[in-house]
Amino acid sequence: MSQKPLLAKLDNGRVSFSNRFVMAPLTRQRAGSGLVPTALNALYYQQRASAGLIVSEASQISPKGQGYPNTPGIYSQEQIAGWKLVTNSVHEAGGKIFCQLWHVGRHSHPLIQLDGGLPFGPSAVAETGHVTTTKGKMEPVIPHAMTLDEIKSTVDDYRQAALNAIEAGFDGVEIHGANGYLMDQFLNDNSNIRNDEYGGSIENKCRFAVEVTAAITEAIGAEKVGIRLSPSGTNFGILNQQPVETFEYLIEKLNGFQLAYIHLIEPVKKSLEELPHYLKSVTPHFRPLIKTTLITSAGYRFDTAETAIETGIADMVAFGKDFISNPDLVERYRRDAFLNQYDVDTFYGGGEKGYTDYPFLDS
Repeated sequence: MSQKPLLAKLDNGRVSFSNRFVMAPLTRQRAGSGLVPTALNALYYQQRASAGLIVSEASQISPKGQGYPNTPGIYSQEQIAGWKLVTNSVHEAGGKIFCQLWHVGRHSHPLIQLDGGLPFGPSAVAETGHVTTTKGKMEPVIPHAMTLDEIKSTVDDYRQAALNAIEAGFDGVEIHGANGYLMDQFLNDNSNIRNDEYGGSIENKCRFAVEVTAAITEAIGAEKVGIRLSPSGTNFGILNQQPVETFEYLIEKLNGFQLAYIHLIEPVKKSLEELPHYLKSVTPHFRPLIKTTLITSAGYRFDTAETAIETGIADMVAFGKDFISNPDLVERYRRDAFLNQYDVDTFYGGGEKGYTDYPFLDS
């Protein structure tokens, strides 16, 4: 009997993985005091260390980058020490873990900002929907349009956060360039109405993402760097009149860095009738353009993930909710076993319930 597709090892010459499973970055809002990871977080990740790669929950690169309560940071020495608990636990279990570097940009609120000020954004344009704060859901505010000096200091925050992640024992970092957060806000033309070198043309809108990638790869090495993108994403009102052209250009620039991987998110709710200029199937379109390992995510089951691997559309597949409720997801796939159902009510905040108490097959 031949090996199951998702259990095959992968080595792209820069980084190797024990199987094709990726644990997707999953915000759980369970950081301790000082937004420091704790022993509970370490147990959660260790339980899921059989994934070929764990991408940590998004971790803000600076106080300014925070957009939700109780999300961990990667900017203080206390946070670095807390993350060491996590990385040591994962490595003891034979796993590999990258830290997802996060700046939410305009998706924040003065109640979340440590200085009580306005969140940053490429332009002074408010998003749509609501922002989660310590006092519940709030209307979004108009962000402070970043100055050129603030853009440059934020690029440096990314660079330092990457160095901090390596100090904390991570095997690498994933740049969060998706889901309507800061980097995505620069890429899209209804959140970025700048008229300087960071706005207007596709090249200019991509400049921030390219500069961040350059700074991080120079600091820690390209073989330790991945990036996550959502070319058809519309989170928090993000819209792009040229999404295909924008992300084709960006991926071409990213290829020049020889990254560990590029991680693409498939749209799961959008129809072509609603937004005909967006791609309904992102990964198949960009596969021929990507010159490194390609991770695909959003909406995959075991059978569709196998098809993606077998047809070469993707090299690895990220699973999110299934990893929340099945710490031994890889083993359940190996044995064709049933999956635990996840509890949506315990996704965000709280303690061990819905976090570290999901049963293993052999328990």
